[in-house]
Amino acid sequence: MGGRRWTLSGQLLALQLVIVSVVLVAVAAVSLAQTSASFGADAGRRALALAEIVASTGPLRTGLESRDDLALPPGEDPPDELMIVRSVAQSAATSSATSVVVLDARGRVAASEDPDELGRRLRLPGDVLSSGRSWVGEVDSGDAVLAQVPVQSDERGDSGEVVGVVAVTRARPTLRQDLGAAAPDLLVYLGVASVLGVAGSLLVARRVKRQTLGLEPLEITGLVEHRDATLHGIKEGIIALDLAGRVTLVNDVARSLLHLPHDAVGRPVAELGLPPGVAALLGQDTPGTDVPVAVQDQVLVLNRMPIRSRGRLIGRVTTLRDRTELMTLQRELAAVSDVTQTLRAQAHEFSNRLHTISGLIELGEYGEVVGYVERIGRRDAQLTSTVTSRITDPAVAALLLAKASLADERGVELRIAPTCALGVLDDELSNDVATVVGNLVDNAVDAAGAAGTGGRDVAWVEVEVVEDGAGGASVTVADSGPGIAPGVVADLFERGVSTKAPVPGGRGIGLSLVRLICTRRGGSVEVRSDGPTQFVASLPAHVAAARPSVPAAP
Repeated sequence: MGGRRWTLSGQLLALQLVIVSVVLVAVAAVSLAQTSASFGADAGRRALALAEIVASTGPLRTGLESRDDLALPPGEDPPDELMIVRSVAQSAATSSATSVVVLDARGRVAASEDPDELGRRLRLPGDVLSSGRSWVGEVDSGDAVLAQVPVQSDERGDSGEVVGVVAVTRARPTLRQDLGAAAPDLLVYLGVASVLGVAGSLLVARRVKRQTLGLEPLEITGLVEHRDATLHGIKEGIIALDLAGRVTLVNDVARSLLHLPHDAVGRPVAELGLPPGVAALLGQDTPGTDVPVAVQDQVLVLNRMPIRSRGRLIGRVTTLRDRTELMTLQRELAAVSDVTQTLRAQAHEFSNRLHTISGLIELGEYGEVVGYVERIGRRDAQLTSTVTSRITDPAVAALLLAKASLADERGVELRIAPTCALGVLDDELSNDVATVVGNLVDNAVDAAGAAGTGGRDVAWVEVEVVEDGAGGASVTVADSGPGIAPGVVADLFERGVSTKAPVPGGRGIGLSLVRLICTRRGGSVEVRSDGPTQFVASLPAHVAAARPSVPAAP
C-alpha cells in the first residue's frame, strides 16, 4: 500500500517551511560571523576602558606604591594587599571581563581572583612596565582579548613612576553562548515566518487549484501523459495553433503528413516551410470540413475547428487524413462502375436491336432487316469515327464511346464538340482525364435526362477535351439540364453534397473525386451557370509537388 500523497497546499507549505528554515539558518550563520568579526575591536575597547578604570583607583595605586616584597609569611597580608585584592575582585565581578590581574613593578601578580597566582611572575606581551604605555591585543590564538594599562604613582598619571600593570582579559564567547543569546530572536522570526508561510501556501494553493480546475499535480501529470499517449497513438494527424499562429501541439502523423521539422512546436506556422495555401487554411478561425489540399504527392483532407474556453477563442485545431489511397480506390471503383453500367446499357441496346431484327424476320421484311442493320452500322461507325478522329488517346476515346451508349439509353444525345482535340497522354494523366470525364459526363447525363427535352428537340450533353499546350488537358462538359441553384454552387464539390435524390450509400462522391484529382495535379475545377451548365476542369501535365489548392469560386 503506497504512502499518503501530499496535496498541493501541503507541498507548498512544506517547501516554504524548508525555505524559511534555510533562510533562518543562513541569517544566524551570517549574524554569528559578523559578531565574531567585530568581537576583537569591541572587546578590546571594553577591556581597555575597564583596565583604565581599575588602574586609576586610588587604593590600588597606594597599595602598589607601598608594596615592596611579595614574599610574606603564609597567611599574612598587609592592609594594602587586602584592599588591592578586594578592589580587583569587585571590578571583575561587576564587569564582563573574564579576568582582572594586577602586576606590581617587578612583574609579579599582586592581585587576582585566583589565589594560587599571587606572587607568581607573569610574562605578558606588550612590555607595558618598560614602555609605560597601554597595550591591547589578541591572545590564545584569537580566543581572547587582553588589555594592559600601566599604574603610575602620580595621581595625574602622566609623569609618575610605573608601579604596576592592570591586565584585563575578555574571552571570546562559545558558539553555544552566541546561539543561546540569539535563540529568542530566531524563534520569533521562525514563528512569524511560519505563520506567513502557512497563510501564503494556502492562498497560493487555492489560486493554483482554481487555475488547474481543482486538479492535483499528480492528476495533471497523469492527464498530460494520457493526452500524449492518445495523440501519438491515433492514426489521424493533429496540429493545434494559438491565436498568434504558433504551433502548440502536433503529433507524429501530422508531422509526417506535412513534412514538419522536429522542433515545430512553439514556432509560427509560417516559418515551417508549408505552402502558403496550407498555412492559411491551418490559421483560419472558421470551421472547415473535409477541405482537400495537395502536399507534395499526397492528397490530404483537413477538418478545422476553433478552440474556445469560457466563451473566448484561444486557438484552433486541425485534423488531417491522407486520402491518396482512398482516392485511388474510389477512382478504380468508379471505373468498374462505369464498365458495369456501360455493359448493361450495351446489353440492353443489343437486346432491343435483336428483338427488332427478329420481329422483322418473322414478318418477312427481309429487305427492311438489311436496311435496319445498315442504319445501325452507319450510326455507330459515324460516332466511332467522330470520337477517334478528335481524340486519339485510347482510354478517353473508349470511355466516350461507352458513355454514348449509356446516354442513348437515357434518351440523351452525347455530342463531341467540334473543337475537341486530344492526343495520346501518358498513363497517369490519361487515367486522371478519363476519371474526370466519366464523372462529369455521368452527372451531366443525369441532369439532362431528368429534365427531359423541355421543349427542345432532344436532351444533350456536350464534351470538349483539349490539350492546354503544356502537355496537360482541359475538360469542359455542358448539358441541357435545368442548371444549379445559386445556393448550392459554393458547396457543390464537398463530399456528400448533391442535387440528386438520396440513395443508399450516399451521393456527392463524383464531383468531390473530380476536385481531389484536379487539386492533386495542381489544377482546378469550376462550374459556370451563366448559360447552359458547364463544368470546366484543368489537369496540368505533372503532379504538383507541394502546391495546395482550394475549390475555385464559381
